[in-house]
Amino acid sequence: MKKTIEITTETITLGQFLKLVQAIDTGGMAKWFLQTKEVYVNGERENRRGRKLKHGDTVDIREFGTFIVKGVE
Repeated sequence: MKKTIEITTETITLGQFLKLVQAIDTGGMAKWFLQTKEVYVNGERENRRGRKLKHGDTVDIREFGTFIVKGVE
């Protein structure tokens, strides 16, 4: 089941998003998390914590679920 995550800005970094969905506790954990877990953005494997996510992007985090970003269009 896909979960919709609302953001109040036009974009959010993948590292911030991981905190928002409670996949990690601190921003410092983002690099480690992305190196050890499978994270896909719009179907492509992603390991950059600075990757900008925008309205309509789909983030699949293995073991956590699939999320759709809903933000400012």
